[in-house]
Amino acid sequence: MLCNFVKKRMSNFLVTPSIKEDNKFAFFALNVSLGIAKDTTYSSVEEAKDAPLVQQMFYLPFVKSVTLTDSGLNIERFDILAWSDVINEVAQEIQNYLNNGGQVAAQSEVKKVPVTVYAESTPNPSVMKFVANKMLVDTIYEFKSIDETSNAPLAKSLFNFSFVKEIFIDTNYISINKNEGIEWEEVVMEIREFVRAYIEDGKTIITANQEGANGFAASATPLEDLDETSQEIVKIIEEYIKPAVASDGGNILFDAYNAEDKSVQVVLQGACSGCPSSTITLKNGIENMLKEMLPGKVATVSALNG
Repeated sequence: MLCNFVKKRMSNFLVTPSIKEDNKFAFFALNVSLGIAKDTTYSSVEEAKDAPLVQQMFYLPFVKSVTLTDSGLNIERFDILAWSDVINEVAQEIQNYLNNGGQVAAQSEVKKVPVTVYAESTPNPSVMKFVANKMLVDTIYEFKSIDETSNAPLAKSLFNFSFVKEIFIDTNYISINKNEGIEWEEVVMEIREFVRAYIEDGKTIITANQEGANGFAASATPLEDLDETSQEIVKIIEEYIKPAVASDGGNILFDAYNAEDKSVQVVLQGACSGCPSSTITLKNGIENMLKEMLPGKVATVSALNG
């Protein structure tokens, strides 16, 4: 019997399609559990009266059967076309349907998936990182004030805490920059429980209309539009520097390279923005690495707070 999954509101669903070896079936994997207790196979739109998402699939003329699972949909096609012709379009249709609040199964009780959140200190004493055991977003979001959160309900709720100054949200964590005058020891448990309950209740984190921060890209400028040295710098930042910065609740974005004076400019976001140790990190870490890996091409590195 199907457990209910009624309108998980704008839950940042991502659909990853794959074609099975026999080319008859394609699986559309989701990054979020659907709350389905038992796999169920449907052979017609009439059979799927209790599964609106499956009904949507049967409106596609090439769909022969659909199996609904907790992790996605397994779809069998008729021999009127190849999966390679339509698989990306089907994945996009499923993703749009779910992100627009479409129902998966129409019953009465939502299966609540337990969520854990732990707090982790960062090199910036003003910033605390709250890490969840599930994916929250698929791109980076940074909020400097509540005025920027019209399509970010979680961030807006967090700004209602008087001590919250800035918010940075990445894949599975939230970095919060606090105002002066209060210590994290006084409020960390309250924020951790608030975030945990918010996520576990399936509330909206980001709506489809919220634009992500530039930090999701490797550079503010498309990689293909950069000169050769700038592309090399971006690749080094992505491979060697950004993972370490992300572990501290921050992000680094390539901004510019000046070939004349061999200077590099980057933008710091999240816990790195305004961090007292950022300058030391740049000079002793990023700058030295770029000098070593790109001899003769980099002289200095400077940073801007995002």
